[in-house]
Amino acid sequence: MKPLTASAFDLPDRLSSKAGPALIADDEQHFAAIAHCLEQSIAELTDRLAAERRAPGGASRQAMDRDVEIHRLTGRLRALRRFGLNLCLGRMVAADGSGPLYVGRLGLTDSTGRRLLIDWRSPAAEPFFGATHADPMGLASRRRYRWTGGRISDYWDEVFAPEGFAGHAALDDQSAFIASLGGNRSARMRDVLGTIQADQDAIIRAGSRGALVVDGGPGTGKTVVALHRSAYLLHSDPRLGHRRGGVLFVGPHEPYLGYVADVLPSLGEEGVQTCTLRDLVAEGAEAGAENDPEVARLKASADLVGAVEPAVRFYEEPPTAGVRVQTHWSDIWLSAADWASAFGAADPGTPHNEARDQIWEELLTILVDKHDGDAPEEQLRASLRRNRELFALLDRAWPLVEAADLVGDLWSVPAYLRKCAPWLTSEEVGRLQRPDAHAWTVSDLPLLDAARQRLGDPEASRRRRRHEAAAAAEREQMDRVVESLLADETLADADADGEGALEMLRGADLRESLATADRPSGVEPDLLAGPFAHIVVDEAQELTDAQWQMLVQRCPSRSFTVVGDRAQARQGFTESWRERLERVGLDRITLASLTINYRTPEEIMAEAEPVVRAVLPDANVPTSVRSSGIPVTYGPVGDLDAVLAEWLAAHDDGIACVIGDPAFRATARVRSLTPELSKGLEFDLVVLVDPEDFGVGVEGAVDRYVAMTRATRELVVLTSS
Repeated sequence: MKPLTASAFDLPDRLSSKAGPALIADDEQHFAAIAHCLEQSIAELTDRLAAERRAPGGASRQAMDRDVEIHRLTGRLRALRRFGLNLCLGRMVAADGSGPLYVGRLGLTDSTGRRLLIDWRSPAAEPFFGATHADPMGLASRRRYRWTGGRISDYWDEVFAPEGFAGHAALDDQSAFIASLGGNRSARMRDVLGTIQADQDAIIRAGSRGALVVDGGPGTGKTVVALHRSAYLLHSDPRLGHRRGGVLFVGPHEPYLGYVADVLPSLGEEGVQTCTLRDLVAEGAEAGAENDPEVARLKASADLVGAVEPAVRFYEEPPTAGVRVQTHWSDIWLSAADWASAFGAADPGTPHNEARDQIWEELLTILVDKHDGDAPEEQLRASLRRNRELFALLDRAWPLVEAADLVGDLWSVPAYLRKCAPWLTSEEVGRLQRPDAHAWTVSDLPLLDAARQRLGDPEASRRRRRHEAAAAAEREQMDRVVESLLADETLADADADGEGALEMLRGADLRESLATADRPSGVEPDLLAGPFAHIVVDEAQELTDAQWQMLVQRCPSRSFTVVGDRAQARQGFTESWRERLERVGLDRITLASLTINYRTPEEIMAEAEPVVRAVLPDANVPTSVRSSGIPVTYGPVGDLDAVLAEWLAAHDDGIACVIGDPAFRATARVRSLTPELSKGLEFDLVVLVDPEDFGVGVEGAVDRYVAMTRATRELVVLTSS
């Protein structure tokens, strides 16, 4: 075994009492074994990855399996190289004297089969996170490590049974967790896997059937739970694997996704798709705000999203009059009933634009069947396929439609909107009209998404026809080459004593394989189109009924993790979670609550609680478990630069945020955000500028409450008056 070149421990002088050999010798020996195994594993993975990349891609399923394996090997290799010994979160000793078991971000087994680390997501690791003094879960003790620069800078022991006291140096319960709360923040969410608490872990490991609601106020760890649950479910639930749809994680905005970007890879999981609602629709990136509150209210309804269906059906009405179709042989009568029969031939659920090819082929079949002459069927079908008048008739009756055009027509043709949404009043129809129908807003995105799902790709039919034409040309060319080879008497004589290769060329299957081996497969798939096996939604209290439709239609199993806080809903949330979710189409709803505020000091919560209770008396305000000793301070707006300069001079690390001053220019360590974009984030220092200008009513109070509770240490409130 190759020994470590240095100790895995780098404890400061003030912690010399923890550095005794009796306390850490076993750990040192175990970390040496991990280091040796890591070196071997990295070398083996590197070789396997190189071999996979050299291997031929193959076709269809084989190529997909190869890509999946390359992705898996790459992800594991990246994790092993990134973390090294830091893969280890801690160890636990069972009350029956067995162990210790070391818990890691990933599982690790050496060449002899000895288990050096158990994956944090495995059932065997559950006591490491879930054990409490009320329920030790069979543990005598638990040790958690703090890693700095690849070495252990501190560790904490918790003892659950009398026999666990021997040989432990740190017996202050929760000390590892409380110490982590006081650490400086950075631009990315810090690693908290080693300090997951029992109430959080129980939710992380809950089953995936139905919709699990995680309700909790600021600082309760909702985002931590959402991210860790995503990684846990994808690893542990075989029903949610990539081939069954995988897991989609939906965050509230881009700053949030940037903030949490490192978390899932640090948990050993790179297979979760992450996005915002804007990302689900091509127009989302440029969509502006809906400035008219009444228009926003109308578009927030799932009923208006439902208007997309009759809007599409408007373009699926078969002609009510028959037509005589001319051919080289004779005319064929295509009746209204024939049109209706062809329009009903599309497979159920086929998007409108993609169904047109099926309808076209059915029309041709009907015409061929009705033809009384003796024309060869293939020639007749080919002739009909080239009939421009017939194709023009189909194009008028079942046109290719763009989603943007369909929704744009709703906002620019009042009669069309009245036909598709007859419940709207004349005033509401008028209010929804706008001069530039394609000036998209965030409120339009659910309708655009529904239209695109219902219509499908208008280019799919054209691409399919081009591919079929190219394939036919390939087959024709291949037939000429093969016939030429078969006609060559010299080659025939040479092959007579061989393997019969030329004889094999007479087979149709081989010719087809040769002709289609390099045929392009078409466009890249939309990774966010779904379906997904499970969807995790953070800050879900902000979603409208219309926005929920974007997610529900992407998850046929209705398997969701819904994370939010009704008290942080900017538009108010007077109903229960169950009432809201049942209305949008979810069922089997389970509620889990988080009530402890691990992040926000009690000094800040004492100021923030009255702000939200003034408009929401029954708000779920969590209880803070720590004090910073720093009172909330107030001052004039003119003090902003001085406040920041003083804080930066006093703190070499950490991140501050100015909320409410759009003129403030962000720097490397001081962010500048609106109250809405600060949601889900946390900072060491938060400076609110004129919070009374954030708005009135519920929206204004919620924005002030959210902004105040972003602070983990210090809050400063500056006003102009």
